[in-house]
Amino acid sequence: MFTTVSSHASRHGQGKHLLRLLVLKNAQFSNINKAAVLAKGARSYATEHAHHEARIENIRNIGIIAHVDAGKTTTTERMLYHSGRTRHIGNVDHGNTTTDFLPMERERGITIQSAAVTFQWPPKSVLPNGQEPKTINLIDTPGHQDFRYEVDRCLPILDGAVCIMDGVAGVETHTERVWESAHLSNIPRLLYINKLDRDGASFKRSVQEAAARLKTWPLLCQIPWWQKDEFVGVVDVIHEVGLRFSKTTGAMTVATKDTLATHNPALKDEMEKARLQLIDRLSDHDEAIMEEYLEHDINVSSGTIKKAIRRLIMDGKAKFTPVFAGSSLTNIGVQPLLEAVVDYLPNPSERPELRLIAGSKTVTFSEFMEMAPKKKGAAHQKPEPVLSVSHVFKVVDNGPRGLMSWVRTYHGSLSRSSHMWNSNMHVFEKPQNIMHVSAKDYHDIQTLPTGHIGAMTGLKQARTGDTLLTFPGHQTQAPEVYRSVRIKAPETPPAVAFISIEPYTKTGGDKIVDALQRLSREDPSIRWHKDERSEQLILSGMGLLHLEIAQDRLLTHYKIEKETAIWGDIEIEYSECLFAPTSPHYHEYDRPLRGVAGKAACTVVLEPLEACHHDTLLESSIERDGNIIHVSIPLPEDTDELPFDTETVRQQLFNGAIVGLSRGPRRSAPVRKCHVHITFDPKKDWNKNSTGGHITNAALFAVRAALKEAHDNAQVGILEPFTNFTIHCPEEASHAILHDIGSARGGQVLEVRKPEEDDYSGSVDSKAGERIDLTKVYVPLDPYEGVQSLRDEGKKTSGSVRMLYIMGKAPLKEMMKYDRHLRSMTGGRHTLTLDPGEFELVTGPREKALALAR
Repeated sequence: MFTTVSSHASRHGQGKHLLRLLVLKNAQFSNINKAAVLAKGARSYATEHAHHEARIENIRNIGIIAHVDAGKTTTTERMLYHSGRTRHIGNVDHGNTTTDFLPMERERGITIQSAAVTFQWPPKSVLPNGQEPKTINLIDTPGHQDFRYEVDRCLPILDGAVCIMDGVAGVETHTERVWESAHLSNIPRLLYINKLDRDGASFKRSVQEAAARLKTWPLLCQIPWWQKDEFVGVVDVIHEVGLRFSKTTGAMTVATKDTLATHNPALKDEMEKARLQLIDRLSDHDEAIMEEYLEHDINVSSGTIKKAIRRLIMDGKAKFTPVFAGSSLTNIGVQPLLEAVVDYLPNPSERPELRLIAGSKTVTFSEFMEMAPKKKGAAHQKPEPVLSVSHVFKVVDNGPRGLMSWVRTYHGSLSRSSHMWNSNMHVFEKPQNIMHVSAKDYHDIQTLPTGHIGAMTGLKQARTGDTLLTFPGHQTQAPEVYRSVRIKAPETPPAVAFISIEPYTKTGGDKIVDALQRLSREDPSIRWHKDERSEQLILSGMGLLHLEIAQDRLLTHYKIEKETAIWGDIEIEYSECLFAPTSPHYHEYDRPLRGVAGKAACTVVLEPLEACHHDTLLESSIERDGNIIHVSIPLPEDTDELPFDTETVRQQLFNGAIVGLSRGPRRSAPVRKCHVHITFDPKKDWNKNSTGGHITNAALFAVRAALKEAHDNAQVGILEPFTNFTIHCPEEASHAILHDIGSARGGQVLEVRKPEEDDYSGSVDSKAGERIDLTKVYVPLDPYEGVQSLRDEGKKTSGSVRMLYIMGKAPLKEMMKYDRHLRSMTGGRHTLTLDPGEFELVTGPREKALALAR
């Protein structure tokens, strides 16, 4: 039978340790009265735990990643509530969630910017004396594809992630994209299949899609608990217990294996089957569990299983992924998911060693520390240490507090007296305040220890992606060996849309320019420039929604009055490309800069970017905005040392080339898919009067001259952004949609299929290079599956709507507002999903139409 504990008993400690007993002892199971557990936690959290500096082994830096509307913010709200961090559960539809606090987020019901919150799990009030809870630093990320840069800049600083999947929609396009981003950063992941209470939800299909499309072996740690066709809880296959939840409070009732055998023998049998399948899969890849399996047969301990799972996911390659089930909106499955975060995801000290870029090399942190210079006259002494290494992963304009730099500390600790070297900007900076971030609230703290995430005010130069170092003493210049050492910054994706702003007055224009500078510092995926011909301000971004949000932020946060300028419509941003290589272009820049005479020169060759350029990408090259720029600085034969810092000069040449490529000769649009080779000869291109400005301008004008030559020879083409689309629509409307996309929209349909035609009988290659046989992926039947065929037959005779998936690619210009057009063809019975594609060449009638439009 189910065992319960009264609220009075719970308040006085009886059943108080249930949550940890469930995981650690698998012994006594009772009902958690949520109100009683929270009574202490909610009151004491702010004073007792808000700024608790946990030991590094007790820290979990995690992110919530998913496609839009999969339930990220809803799940976060339940995590905060059950941990005692909040007193009530916020609702996205009501606009009162903790992490979606911007007015535009609450108005639209979506996450626009990532938000950080910190809480402890389990609540200290349910832990035995002497045990400390784990501190979870959680970042809730956006799910809309327009804000993918926001996800990409947060993921690298995390130690683990929970990927949430909609149990109805399955793996969606942005699910695959954020999964790939997590893979690039080798982040261990858990998979949480949400919304299993909804009509049409399928745990089986979701797991199969995860295996097939995310290319990972699903490790089913839970299976759904169905009562007829109602989702009431989850079954923990590792501990062999059932967990049933109250849909209003989330209170959890635990059913032992014997209880399940008595009241639901079929569920007990499925639980045993799931556990055996899990052990079989683990034993094929983990020696410890194989030995216990051979010794004890199926009676492998829960602790052994969990340790094996942890070992297999720790490298972040996602060859295996633990899978959990739930419905966050109805409070099912969130507490066990929190337990999984604590049990399976790593603390900062368990992550692979930090890698840094030192000049043209990438080194581990240990190798970096060995680079330290020794004091003069102390050849046998240990080298001077670097006191701390931190990374700025986000900048936020907080209004009254000014610009705040969000920082992750990898080594050492930071304080308000820290004298920090910004190795990207080559300046020393000192923070005014260090703060703990909790959604929209900030609290002053004294230090930011290793592994922690916090925010700083007063950094005037810091940008997203900058690296901060501190050294012993109060130095005026960083040691040369450390000067340019940095953590790799996230790549900023190319802009695909823009809006023009034409101020009426110079004063109004200056105010808008200042706001644009601050806005682009907040979000580097927003770019702006002043058009040389029209003198309009051009604001570029990642799509329609991204620019709508940017425009709203200019008007509301930066207090720009809309009447002070003419605001254009949002348009597609085209690009330019080369058809053929250019001849070498030598340019010498010898004009005075700020009254300082000097000169510098370089030689530039441009050519179309080919696959071989990616395959042979050199350490002295960078990839930026779809271009590869390579700088060659040959060492003269008569010397072993150059009279300048090669990395500084190389960066100056990079900067010049980037600016030169930002405006093409045909439409003043950015140049993409171009390989730039810059040669800087120390003997003839440099002298003692060469400044950084002269070197940068030499590269800029050489690139522009090469582009002009290509344009004069009719060797410059136009590129436009394409989008990958998925349309779910009634079969009766599909013929009209197919014709419209192919003939009127310039698109290409790649696949048309029925949902029931999904095939999971083959195999795929995992990200780790291993073949996944989809027929061997275990998953329990859905409750309606036994009668599904009868339902399908009924649909054929009753005339109910048959749905299709249409997938393909089309110009983004044609698809940005296509949802409105689809509504007239489908009667509103459709969904449209867009995912960023590549830039493709504009040809034929579309190219002529562009020429006429100008």
